[in-house]
Amino acid sequence: MDPALKPTGVLLVDDHPAMLRQVVQMLPEEFEVLETRADGRGLLAAIEAHQPGVIILDITLPGLSGIQLASQLRVAGSPARIIFLTVHNDPDYARAALAAGGSAYVLKMRLATDLVPALRAVLAGRRYVSSSAELKEVEFE
Repeated sequence: MDPALKPTGVLLVDDHPAMLRQVVQMLPEEFEVLETRADGRGLLAAIEAHQPGVIILDITLPGLSGIQLASQLRVAGSPARIIFLTVHNDPDYARAALAAGGSAYVLKMRLATDLVPALRAVLAGRRYVSSSAELKEVEFE
């Protein structure tokens, strides 16, 4: 990476510590993890403090779901792109996540192959949906 370019700040929200560690370890140097969180409490304050370019958000979280949090972020005017990282290989979840303001929907089972391309796609202004038979119809909506 060009040293003059600042890495894109990323905020991670997932209630599984192992998943948080795995995502942190796999991101290339063009992305900087600013903070990790196990739930959505204090998320707005963390966003205000760090001004991330991207928020990677699990759907199933204690308290508010990732979809509810994404809706709140949009209402609050957060410009950060939202990537959902989830186990839910279900078109209804994907549609709800994208309708709530998500720019990408990445399946955890495809984390190694899909997360970095999803990050690059959303930063380029494109939508990204993991490839799966169940999600095929969502990809082109």
